[in-house]
Amino acid sequence: MIIGIPKEIKDNEFRVALPPGGVRELTRRGHKVIVETNAGAGSGFTDNEYVQAGAQVAHTAAEAWNRAHLVLKVKEPLPSEYGYLRDDLILFAYLHLAANEDLTRAMMNSGVTGIAYETVENEHGQLPLLAPMSEVAGRMATQIAAFYLQKPEGGRGILMGGVPGVRPAHVVILGGGSVGTNAAQVALGMGANVTLLDLNTERLIYLDQILHGRLTTIYSNEINIREALATADAVIGAVLVAGARAPRLITREMLSIMPRSSVIVDVAVDQGGCVETTRPTTHSDPTYVVDGVLHYGVANMPGAVPRTSSFALSNATLRYILKLAGGNLRDVLDSDPDLAKGLNLYAGQVLHPAVAETFGLQLGSFDQLLTKVQ
Repeated sequence: MIIGIPKEIKDNEFRVALPPGGVRELTRRGHKVIVETNAGAGSGFTDNEYVQAGAQVAHTAAEAWNRAHLVLKVKEPLPSEYGYLRDDLILFAYLHLAANEDLTRAMMNSGVTGIAYETVENEHGQLPLLAPMSEVAGRMATQIAAFYLQKPEGGRGILMGGVPGVRPAHVVILGGGSVGTNAAQVALGMGANVTLLDLNTERLIYLDQILHGRLTTIYSNEINIREALATADAVIGAVLVAGARAPRLITREMLSIMPRSSVIVDVAVDQGGCVETTRPTTHSDPTYVVDGVLHYGVANMPGAVPRTSSFALSNATLRYILKLAGGNLRDVLDSDPDLAKGLNLYAGQVLHPAVAETFGLQLGSFDQLLTKVQ
């Protein structure tokens, strides 16, 4: 198979879909890999390293896209890349379609096969390709909150861990999954008071047992969220419903409860955000203020630590990439039900229930579409 790795073009996105080590695993199996020049530069990988791994270097994005049967990306295609989508191409990337109707319809119109990292799901309900970036984003979220709590950055002027005789920051975390757990670990390590809310009582019990420090676990409902917000110096949105738009747990009206110049870091922004007033921002212009509360809504947070993130991502994705490259799509998906759950679009139809429901689209059937195409 011919596999293309274009350079990421999202604002300040320095990750690459596959480091040279992963490329080597593909080329040694006889696959051809085409890497756009400087695709790995932001993560510290040179074109020469890719050549030594057996790849060809393309001088344009068009070449990396157009010659490939399978394109690997980190982030979803931007409008300037929609023209590269076509019906004989498989795209494997973070797509987050439920938060982007324009992209969903562009992919439907092109007929491209879209497999989303974030909806690949194992038998235990875990999301193995989302997990590594959730770990990175969760740990970063606390660092970011600590930074913006500084007065020169627009925050309340509070040190995360306080000092003897002065209370530490109160960090409220919505969601006890991978993002929330990692955010809590870092916040507790910095000495903050942490309130973590989740709907899953078994998860709350588990987190109460494994996380040590000033941690309070609370069942998530509107009253409890409001009580936590009243004293929150920083809020980290870590809510996820696989493939679907994130539920909005904080309304604009609730911002009035929060202390002035408190900080919200909404990690759920790439799925639409769990705060009503959240909107996507960029690393170039990461924050804005609504009703006296500073909001951080960068949708590609791990792109700021690209070398760590690129290695972490490829550690998780490579085994699936090898499967996609090694057989026909039907056989691959039949043999791997985890990967099959990642199939969001095929032959112009949406195949993920949450995406179809979000936009009121008819849910397609892969088996029926495959028969029709054949």
